[in-house]
Amino acid sequence: MTAYKQAVAENLLDTKGLAEFYRMRGFAPIWTGSDETSGLRRAALIEALGTAQVHGLPAQRYDVDGLIRKMRHVEGERARGELEVEISRTFLQFARDLQSGVLTPHDVDDGIKREAPRRDPKILLEVLAASDPYQVLQHLAPASDEYARLLRAKLKLEKIVARGGWGPTVRTAKLEQGQSGGDVVVLRDRLIAMGYLKPTLSASYDDTLRSAVMRFQESHGLAVDGVAGSSTLSQLNISAEDRLKSVLVAMERERWLNLPGGLGARHITVNLTDFHAKIIDDGKVTFETRSVVGSQESDRRTPEFSDEMNHMVINPTWYVPRSIVVKEYLPLLRQNPGAAGHLEITDRQGRVVSRSNGFSQYSASSFPFAMRQPPGPRNALGTVKFMFPNKYNIYLHDTPSKSLFDRTQRTFSHGCVRLSDPHDFAYTLLARQTSDPVSFFQSKLNTGRETRVNLDQPVPVHLIYRTAFTTPKGEMEYRADVYGRDARIWDALNAAGVVLAGGPS
Repeated sequence: MTAYKQAVAENLLDTKGLAEFYRMRGFAPIWTGSDETSGLRRAALIEALGTAQVHGLPAQRYDVDGLIRKMRHVEGERARGELEVEISRTFLQFARDLQSGVLTPHDVDDGIKREAPRRDPKILLEVLAASDPYQVLQHLAPASDEYARLLRAKLKLEKIVARGGWGPTVRTAKLEQGQSGGDVVVLRDRLIAMGYLKPTLSASYDDTLRSAVMRFQESHGLAVDGVAGSSTLSQLNISAEDRLKSVLVAMERERWLNLPGGLGARHITVNLTDFHAKIIDDGKVTFETRSVVGSQESDRRTPEFSDEMNHMVINPTWYVPRSIVVKEYLPLLRQNPGAAGHLEITDRQGRVVSRSNGFSQYSASSFPFAMRQPPGPRNALGTVKFMFPNKYNIYLHDTPSKSLFDRTQRTFSHGCVRLSDPHDFAYTLLARQTSDPVSFFQSKLNTGRETRVNLDQPVPVHLIYRTAFTTPKGEMEYRADVYGRDARIWDALNAAGVVLAGGPS
């Protein structure tokens, strides 16, 4: 074995996919050879690594300058073998970061149940070895329209940060139509800098300024009333640096969703911060409805993950989760056996048990019964639930508590996602498998009996969390970080070496 091969073999002991790749090619180099193709690969990699910060990656992780120095001054076969492996490791690290994220999602927040779609390093290297290296490296980043729009927004925000941001913040508590003066001018100038208002010299809160405030409110998920109140001014005063952080986090999250097969030609997304559920067909939203998600208490926050919806249940029974039984209902039953009379108490065989003996003798750990609510107008799940079976017991469903959908921030559930328009949601799903989805659904509903309806084609469901996202026209929208997850992601990205271009980290 030559010194080169021995060096390669010794440096591959801890990397399975990398080792398999080199063993299958007899340890022949793809980077450090003297042929023209090896030179092209080196040049393509150096060029790609130079874009790391553009994509919001930790550029120092790849040590481009150090790699170039080693390429120029490598001496001896052993050193060449060591460099060969180092370059491959750098390529794989860059490819992994750009394709599927810098971070491991669930290490940042335990509510993020998503697995980043890591590619096989052996296949990555095989594709690189057999293809135009420039093409391979240029296509590592997610190909989604959302990623491209976020990237453009990032570059635009960096220029704004470099120029000093959007100017002074508004220091008053409330501004509304009819007012004038210095605070209105500050509001006006900030909206102009943000692109919500065309340049004007007016110092009055007139119709034009009110319309600009309404556009700002709409793009930030606020109540659209044209009044710059505390909620609106709080969002308006967020700095360009902090918005840039949100965009960088959104790009990382988009990499986590860079699935090899895509999100699905038809798929469902629920953005937990936007409180909306959407059915998307071939990249276009075909149905959208407001949603209520888990409350901000740590044990009720809706988790993030993807799965497949395969059926709906019309006139569902609500099987009360054990955590709710022992935390919420058992204390009431211990004091009053007749409490929560709308729920049935059942034994392990599903038989309804009598309440006459009381429940004061039971603790949370010893309570041997389950609870359920039969189908009916007061059922907590309403008239239909949409199932994508998962170990977190999360699903989409109707609710009799319709008033909550009028709130702008809708974090009220125990973790499942409530829909404002569940029947129309069902009709849209069923339209692909029945000629009259409304009549079909209503006929099942009118029986009053629990009925399972399978979907002929399962639909991918993606529960996502985006405080920064784009419209199809490329305009940015922002939402509050209701669970604090994006703040933790930014801290983790920053700790990994991601920095803000044009401003402080």
